[in-house]
Amino acid sequence: MGRVREHIRVNGRKCWTLFDSGARNTYVVPAVASLLATTKLPKTLRSGLGGKIQKVAKAALLVAQVQGHEVSTNALVVRDIGKDEEGKTIEVLFGALAMQQWGIRPVPDEERLDLTHYPKELLEFGS
Repeated sequence: MGRVREHIRVNGRKCWTLFDSGARNTYVVPAVASLLATTKLPKTLRSGLGGKIQKVAKAALLVAQVQGHEVSTNALVVRDIGKDEEGKTIEVLFGALAMQQWGIRPVPDEERLDLTHYPKELLEFGS
């Protein structure tokens, strides 16, 4: 499991983000969700996050810049993600599915992200 912390930009705003390969989904707090397109979920979900169970009733389309690279992914809106090891409030938790989608690899030993696999173009296979 790899974890790296750094700022990303959401609609021009710097947001403190935890890139966590141990988390499947991506989460944002309401202050970040207010900058994004959101939708009410048809059914409230329960998510275990930060040692507590939270109800999730809204999703957002997270459109952001990670080290200048454009990304977009689905995110669940939660009341609180928690604080990092230094007590800083986490605003975005970028999960494994989104990192895989965008070729982002955390390098925790060096406290950095590897974006060498970021897709230069989206290529889909079809008939």
